Amino acid sequence: MRQLSTVCLAACLAISAGSALHSMPTVNAAPLGLRGGGTEIKRMTSQDVIAVYSKKDRLSMTLTDWMRDKTLADPANQDLETIFQGIQSACRSIADMVGKAGIQDMTGFAGTGENIQGEEQKKLDILSNDVFKDKLAKTGCMAFLGSEEEDVAIKLKGNGDYTVVFDPLDGSSNIDAAISVGTIFGVYKGAKGKDEFPLQKGTEQVAAGYCMYSTCTILMITIGDGTHGFTLDSSTGEFIMSHPDVKIPARGKIYSTNQGNVPSWPAGLRDYFENVSSGKGESKTNYSLRYIGSMVGDLHRTLLYGGLFLYPEDAKNLNGKLRLLYEAAPMAMLVEQAGGQALTGQGKKVMDFVPTELHQRVPIYIGSPRDVSGG
Repeated sequence: MRQLSTVCLAACLAISAGSALHSMPTVNAAPLGLRGGGTEIKRMTSQDVIAVYSKKDRLSMTLTDWMRDKTLADPANQDLETIFQGIQSACRSIADMVGKAGIQDMTGFAGTGENIQGEEQKKLDILSNDVFKDKLAKTGCMAFLGSEEEDVAIKLKGNGDYTVVFDPLDGSSNIDAAISVGTIFGVYKGAKGKDEFPLQKGTEQVAAGYCMYSTCTILMITIGDGTHGFTLDSSTGEFIMSHPDVKIPARGKIYSTNQGNVPSWPAGLRDYFENVSSGKGESKTNYSLRYIGSMVGDLHRTLLYGGLFLYPEDAKNLNGKLRLLYEAAPMAMLVEQAGGQALTGQGKKVMDFVPTELHQRVPIYIGSPRDVSGG
């Protein structure tokens, strides 16, 4: 009983102190020697608090809600809504694995040898690939899946009409250093009843996107009506709209590329970047190099800040290094929907490039339209 009285007394004193604080007159800043002395320190009112937190209300549109609205407006989007439920689920799981990789023995090489790309597989490459396959297969909408980590495309049972191609963990060489990685995907329709994996141009994609796992998890998508970003709220598991209708700047002042490959670039390309990095280009701006080594991380920055991401053909990679179907084409759709451009060189659009195999490589120049065109 005595303890209870002590607690009650402490609570009453706290409440009284709070009341006294609220009743204190506004203090003039000058006697305290604060910068801007002579002005009053404004006390936060309930209206101020509401204004601060009102942004949360503006961010209350979830990806689930957004896709449901699209389906209500056009029932033909129902399968896409289901597919994005699977993609959200996969991205949540991968984000969790990436965040815990260092404490759950998920870093390092898997010991399974090289994949079809000739790249040593990391543990998270395999785990992410399995998660993405599982979540998409369970949607019931899939006819085929094509992954960077699979030698050949996977044909699924059932009456699905969709194909999803994906890089389950782009930039996985960075994972042990806790640097941004991501998932890239493209969605195609029209595969129902087909026996062979359909090789379709980027212009035939019905949706595309990437999920970046970094200081936060951001899912950037398009279904052909602009590019929109959703940030994962880890407390609810929902992806909340945070970047509506993204528009890439017409020109940036950053270029992103593997600078170590410059000596093997064509002479004209070397000269161009020598000019822009020294302020001798058309904009007379000194461009800066920013390069993470993860296409998702580098393209995300380019999409928001403008500039140019490129992985051109060179003496070592005559056809470029990035894969057309599950890296270049999905990113091209996203960037074009945001007002940017994506070319393979010689003025040819990435989206118009006709694939001949699942793992086909292609050069890419992608980003702000005036930077990509060189104008």
